[in-house]
Amino acid sequence: MNRKYKYGIVIAIIIIIAYLTIIPSSQYERIQIAGSTSVQPVAEALADAYMEKHPNVRINVQGGGSSLGISSVSQGITEIGTSSRDLTPQEKEGLIEYEIGKEGIVIAVNNNNNVTTLSTEQVRGIFNGAITNWDQVGGSNTQIHVVTREEGSGTRSSFENLIMDDTKIKSDAVVQSSTESVKQVVKQDPGAIGFVSLAHMSSDVTALKINGIGPSAQTVANGSYKLQTAFLFVVKGEPQGTVKDFIDFTLSPEGQAIVKSQNIVPVNM
Repeated sequence: MNRKYKYGIVIAIIIIIAYLTIIPSSQYERIQIAGSTSVQPVAEALADAYMEKHPNVRINVQGGGSSLGISSVSQGITEIGTSSRDLTPQEKEGLIEYEIGKEGIVIAVNNNNNVTTLSTEQVRGIFNGAITNWDQVGGSNTQIHVVTREEGSGTRSSFENLIMDDTKIKSDAVVQSSTESVKQVVKQDPGAIGFVSLAHMSSDVTALKINGIGPSAQTVANGSYKLQTAFLFVVKGEPQGTVKDFIDFTLSPEGQAIVKSQNIVPVNM
């Protein structure tokens, strides 16, 4: 399916949801948020906490991917877009970014895989197809199955910028539309490898060390784990009113404690 067509469908769904939630319109102030599926859980947690303090406000948080989030806020469809990648110079025009936290990108494998660490070059070789068997990197004689996110995913974009250099992810990689679906494929396939956000890691897959450093909140915060990206709230122009107050809450000690509780490294603590 054409990428722009897919974005159009998701934006249409967001508009419908916004319309359905606007009745009765005079009762609540409303904020529509959409974008990165990696940022979505922490955005939901922040929204829930804010609405508890402000019962006259309703905040609706949707996924759709970082590119969708940036596009929707740029077009004025949502008040806040979320992204787990840097904006391009073209995307930045007219938009303001707020970094709400830092997130590690984890290279995840099946729990039965006996490989525990890879170099950046080995990860690149696996994802571009130069390395095709786990025995080439110290593992068993098992075919490697690469799992990736869809184009438009902020996590994929950050992974490509950090790892792939001037090469591309192999064309026959299995494409998944969310971090959770990547984990499910890796969990079920002994030869699989994928990348997921640190906040979404769980014991059903194994995180590899990269260049000898394991991913954790501490190694992301001190910079020793290099595969990391910023979680962003994006708005069109200077935020006003309730939108500004929600962003201020997110960046306050209370909001940053919520960010930390979601296994994301806060920026203001």
